[in-house]
Amino acid sequence: MKTKTKIASRKSQIPRVLVNLPEASDERLDLDKRIKVLKTYKIYIDGKFPRSESGRYYKLKDSKGNHITNMSRASRKDFRNAVVAARNAVSSWSDRTGFNRGQIIYRIAEMLETRKAQFIWELVSQGISRENSVNEVNTAIDRLVYYAGWADKYQQIFSSVNPVNASYFNFSVPEPTGVVGIIAPEEFSFIGLISNIIPAILGGNTCVVLASESMPLTAISFAEVLQSSDVPAGVVNILTGFEKELVSHFSGHMDVNAIIYTRNDPAQIKAIQISATSNLKRIHIRKDQNWMSPESQNPYIILDNQEIKTIWHPIGF
Repeated sequence: MKTKTKIASRKSQIPRVLVNLPEASDERLDLDKRIKVLKTYKIYIDGKFPRSESGRYYKLKDSKGNHITNMSRASRKDFRNAVVAARNAVSSWSDRTGFNRGQIIYRIAEMLETRKAQFIWELVSQGISRENSVNEVNTAIDRLVYYAGWADKYQQIFSSVNPVNASYFNFSVPEPTGVVGIIAPEEFSFIGLISNIIPAILGGNTCVVLASESMPLTAISFAEVLQSSDVPAGVVNILTGFEKELVSHFSGHMDVNAIIYTRNDPAQIKAIQISATSNLKRIHIRKDQNWMSPESQNPYIILDNQEIKTIWHPIGF
């Protein structure tokens, strides 16, 4: 009798939410009524996904004006943190063999292949047609494979033994420039992003990237792919935010060695050209380019961010 009383007492203490759980024979729960877990698109610095230190964000809308999500609005401090991470990663990344960097870039292609549906959905949600979205994602994967094949070959193509009339050998070899700032395209936001990041890191550089302001979703999802693809922390750092706020920091920072600008604002181009003289940055203006075109991939884009080192070696020693 006492045992039954104890059992009854314990049952009375069980929360009703547990008592009323459906049995296996009951009708299935309507899962469509659950509250979905929405993705938070953060910035990507040093292999991590912090929120902007300023706490600011902006509302991302599609072509019809519908609110999609909130995007982090990176600040000058975020940019400076990204440059520090990129600088710290230069030495170890550039010391890797070209073959190893090619393996890692091919791994990015493998990971992206398994997540095609997500990237297609993100492009479609930003107003790109499904057909164009599929073509853009497939082209991006193919481009990764293309550049992975060049990883251990561009050095031979662009190196040389120079003829000299003296008792020494003279060699010219390409070496990484260092930290590269990239202002990614507004249009072709995904394939344009990849077409500028991959040739830069393939050559042993690290980079800080400003993603498309109007279509940034795939940039942060691509950062997730990078994080799971053996790319060391700091090699690629991706910010989201406003071009008008951040471009001057890209061109004026003394620890950025080169800048790639892919948009069409003449005032910004002029400002970059003036500001970049502070530390003689290399400037590459890649405007009005169709990033889906085969002409937008070639080994000379790798060479853009290489310094040619000349070596003199005596004969007979």
